[in-house]
Amino acid sequence: MRSLTALLLASALTAQADWVDLFNGKDFTNFGAAGKTEQHGYVVKDGIIVSTPKCRNLMTEKQYADYILEFEFQLTPGANNGLGIHYPGQGDAAYTGMELQILDNTADKYKKLKDYQFHGSLYTLEPALRGHLAPVGEWNSQRVTARGPRITVELNGVCITDANLDELNKSHPKHAGAKRRKGHICFAGHGDVIRVRKMRIAEISFGEDKTEAWYQPAGKADDTLAGLGFTQVFDGETLANFAKEEKNVGHWTAKEGWILHYDGKSGDLWTEKEYKDFTTVIDWRWTGENSGKRKQPVLLPNGLTKTDANKKGITAEIDEYDSGIILRGAVRTQVNLWNWTIGSGEVYGIRTDRKQPLPIRAALTPRVFADNKVGDWNRYVITVKGERVTVVLNGKVVLHEAKLPAVKPTGKLGFQHHGNPLEFANIFVKEG
Repeated sequence: MRSLTALLLASALTAQADWVDLFNGKDFTNFGAAGKTEQHGYVVKDGIIVSTPKCRNLMTEKQYADYILEFEFQLTPGANNGLGIHYPGQGDAAYTGMELQILDNTADKYKKLKDYQFHGSLYTLEPALRGHLAPVGEWNSQRVTARGPRITVELNGVCITDANLDELNKSHPKHAGAKRRKGHICFAGHGDVIRVRKMRIAEISFGEDKTEAWYQPAGKADDTLAGLGFTQVFDGETLANFAKEEKNVGHWTAKEGWILHYDGKSGDLWTEKEYKDFTTVIDWRWTGENSGKRKQPVLLPNGLTKTDANKKGITAEIDEYDSGIILRGAVRTQVNLWNWTIGSGEVYGIRTDRKQPLPIRAALTPRVFADNKVGDWNRYVITVKGERVTVVLNGKVVLHEAKLPAVKPTGKLGFQHHGNPLEFANIFVKEG
């Protein structure tokens, strides 16, 4: 018989990365007023939340940290409201938490507002791109993503806000709300009429950063991991535990008694052994020439490509480096190493699969950028349990218990060839 703790954990994992209706179309169940159709100056009418001249704060009962929130809204002429996020439940949502403006940008009375006061802006902190609201009276579609330090807003298919709270904390050190990473969601009313419908949320699991020393790259042969129950896969001198392939001879080589060097000129390297559930520790660094300048997509924290004013994907020119750690023998379940703006750690094969629900893809997108600079050592600690993967990069949890749909039950551990020279070291595995 399974324990209550095990059942609760299994239930929590099942629920992760699933959409949940935040507004059920009937009442204020998730806003602290189950069964009620009136709350704090808001009413439910014909499946729509409508604010009234008495509206103030309509707050969720639950607090949220990492999530994707989607809803549709309709403005009336001159309407002013706000979406409070990371709100502690007391004080002005724009300051004790943060407020994303909901505003009729076309109203004459708002022509002289500061840039951070228009629709979609993070009030006092980050201005939004203007010009993408539907005409007053028509419905707008908005998606808000909060993951770690990043807050993004997509309005009618265009990313209008992309804020990094870590950076804003430096420029606005006195703003209490910008320091928060969790809180209630609320509509912060100012007595104007807006309408809201089709409101849903998907929570994305996250983990606390790791402070133990062994989560950081050693920069030398690491003699502590065996004491933590890990088994050495690469002994520093031979490739005895790796599959023998003629094409790899002379290209994957031992170096200095602890480094696995790859010259970028042969193919993938695979372990002889297959693994089911395991944690692997792998140090890695880029060592040689990159593949040249490439324009690669700029990703939002929900895994989608950031779009410009014309709804076209935005790219950034980078020095192209590319490799990966292949889990359970399938390239589709590969944890990437590269130099993209989102950082290393994503599972590209599933993140780019449009057949997968957005919350699944978001959970397989790095929560934070954690790479050390090119040429320096990095350390992955990757844990695979069933169909879930957690990736810690240099002590930062970039993926946490993210689902790997259709992952193989067992398979070899692989080191990907993608044409770039690099080095690995301190390759250890703990099974179970």
